[in-house]
Amino acid sequence: MSRPGADRKHSKKRDAILAVVRSTVSHPGAQWVYDRLKSDIPGLSLATVYRNINLFRQEGAVASVGVIDGEERFDGRVEPHPHFVCGCCGRVIDYDAPELPPQFSKVMEKLKDVTDTQGGFIIDYRKTVFNGLCAECVKAKTTA
Repeated sequence: MSRPGADRKHSKKRDAILAVVRSTVSHPGAQWVYDRLKSDIPGLSLATVYRNINLFRQEGAVASVGVIDGEERFDGRVEPHPHFVCGCCGRVIDYDAPELPPQFSKVMEKLKDVTDTQGGFIIDYRKTVFNGLCAECVKAKTTA
């Protein structure tokens, strides 16, 4: 199997867009990527950024975290891992807990039972997103 994007043409714009998404842990949206690159790449448009990020997502070179505050956010780290989304400030944080809560394991076992009894469908991937308040927003609310 070839690696994602191996058969498409490279361009300075395309390579820069992918590099910016992969260079941060902030899980950026297309506007953020565009804002970082527009001064360095004359002629770059927001539409070009959206089009290329969508291409990278289809190829598996970036992953969509989901729509947060009305904007789709992306991750350059594509192996499955949970995320935490702050409902107050909108930050997206990689949640690299060594072990998920026990109730999550029970849910996965139940899901396996359902797949076995209802025709044996196959789960390709999972996307786990925890929602709540980040430490900074908790602190801001308690000191207000």
